[in-house]
Amino acid sequence: MCRVGHLDPSSHQRVLMKTGLILLIIGHLNFITGALVHGIVLRFVVNPRDAVSLQYAVANTASVVSALLTISCGIAAIVLSRYLTPTTLKWGVFTLTACSSLGCLSCLLGLAVSIGLTLGSRGRALLAPCTVPTSRECPFDPTRVYSSTLSLWVISLLLDLMEIVFGIRCLLLIIDLLRLGRCCRRVRRRKVSLQAVPAESPDPPRQFLGLQRLDSVETAWL
Repeated sequence: MCRVGHLDPSSHQRVLMKTGLILLIIGHLNFITGALVHGIVLRFVVNPRDAVSLQYAVANTASVVSALLTISCGIAAIVLSRYLTPTTLKWGVFTLTACSSLGCLSCLLGLAVSIGLTLGSRGRALLAPCTVPTSRECPFDPTRVYSSTLSLWVISLLLDLMEIVFGIRCLLLIIDLLRLGRCCRRVRRRKVSLQAVPAESPDPPRQFLGLQRLDSVETAWL
């Protein structure tokens, strides 16, 4: 956390603007991906009695919510790039970015579990409403739902990973703006200086006093 780059205000504005735009684009793409999965497949599949389908719905809903947080974080970073002075705005963007990064991390883990369960069960929960391919009650094409859902989940997982990377980048920029990295370095320097003081003044003063005593004895004999 203390290893933060040194940037002037103009560089902070440019980097924050670019990071905010990237987060805004990635958040919208992830939101669209999650909405497609929910609208096309999961709204027909969710069964409260089936733990697997319920986990699908929770993980996908969490992904959509984290996408909204990422979009909000991108907008806040763009606003902060225009106005670097208000401290309240900096702490607000800091809190929002931290929550967004943690949310994306949890969504990434949830989507990874969903993909693993789907591959392990060969799409049993996904194809539950279409046990009979010729049934008229089947809300979608069962021959494509398996591969399409997995592809969309993989895309959403990659987008969550990108959100985490750029969210951490934005977080480091806010830490540099709040000068938290400099505070950490000052505390570290104080600790090092306090530890170095006893090591620099051991016995030389005693030896110097002993030499002075020997000189005084020699002068007395003379």
